[in-house]
Amino acid sequence: MAMNSVLRRVSSSVLPLAFRAMASPRTFHCAASAVRASGLTHRLIERILLPSVRLANSFATKTSADENLLRVLDTEIQCAEEEDHEMEDVPNDFPFSIEDNPGERTVFLKRQYEDETITVQVDVPNVAAEEDEDEDEGGDQEENRDESSIPLVVNISKRSGVTLEFGITAFPDEISIDSLSIKQSEESEDQLAYEGPEFHDLDENLQKAFHKYLEIRGIKPSTTNFLHEYMVNKDSKEYSMWLKNLRKFIET
Repeated sequence: MAMNSVLRRVSSSVLPLAFRAMASPRTFHCAASAVRASGLTHRLIERILLPSVRLANSFATKTSADENLLRVLDTEIQCAEEEDHEMEDVPNDFPFSIEDNPGERTVFLKRQYEDETITVQVDVPNVAAEEDEDEDEGGDQEENRDESSIPLVVNISKRSGVTLEFGITAFPDEISIDSLSIKQSEESEDQLAYEGPEFHDLDENLQKAFHKYLEIRGIKPSTTNFLHEYMVNKDSKEYSMWLKNLRKFIET
C-alpha cells in the first residue's frame, strides 16, 4: 500500500509536467527543476520528459518547413500561370487527329493515307544552347542562340503488318530524319533484326526521296511548326498542373 501511494504521487506530479513540456522547449527547464526538487532521478526525467520535448520540437520544425514550401509553390504556380498562352486553333489543313491526354508528356497523332495507317508520337520540346566559334583572331564571339526542337516517332503501317518507323527531330521550318527501321509484326523480341545503316550514311538522293515520302503523308514543316507551338503550351500547362498536385499533397 505504501509503495502504491508513492507511485501515485510520482505519476500525479510528473505526467502534468510532461504534457506541459510539449508546449515549448522553455517550459522543459522549469518542469525539470520541479521534478528534481521532488526527488526523481535523472533517468526518470529522460524517459518521461525528453521524448515529449523532442516531439514538440519536431512538430514545430515540420510545420514551418511545410508552410515555407507551400509559399514557394504558390509563387511558382503564379509565375507558371502568367507564362501560359492560349492554345492556337488547329489549322483547317492539319492532316492528323490529335490525342492529348492531360497528365501525359506526349501527344499522339493519327491519320489514314490510302491503305496506310500513320501514327506519330510527339514529345515535349528540347532546347539546346549552341555556342558559335570565334570568327576572327580579335576574339569577337556571337551570342549563344537557343534552338528549340521537338522529337517525333513516325510509324507508317500497312495491312501486311510491316511498319516503317522514322525517328525525327523537327526544327523551325526544317525536318531532320535521324533513323529509319523496318518492323515486322511477327518478329520475336529475342531476334536481333538488321536495322539498316545510319540514315545520314544513305545516298543523298535516297535521303531526299524519304523526305518527300514523309512530306506527302503530312510530315512537313507546316505541320511540325504548329506542333511545336502546341507542345510548348502543353508543357507549360502540364508543369502548372504538376505544381498544383504537389501543393495539394503537401497541404493535405
